Amino acid sequence: MTAAARFFVSGRVQGVFYRASAREQALGLGLSGYARNLSDGRVEVLAGGDPAALDALERWLWQGPPAASVAAVTREPASIPREPGFHTS
Repeated sequence: MTAAARFFVSGRVQGVFYRASAREQALGLGLSGYARNLSDGRVEVLAGGDPAALDALERWLWQGPPAASVAAVTREPASIPREPGFHTS
């Protein structure tokens, strides 16, 4: 079964290698999608793949890389990403 979710992560999550670290985690979990900075200071992560892998990614998003300070993670259903791999922008 394949599922997808869009996450919005707030806190100190820009300029701390959050997107690159999220990409590493997602690829390690076999997920596809992207992570990108938003103009309001949040990071958006769209991921598709195994539902258990999405849950594992969500748990990691709350932690993030060492320099991050995550205040909140919200999750909403999403369409499965069309492109293979996991990208940052």
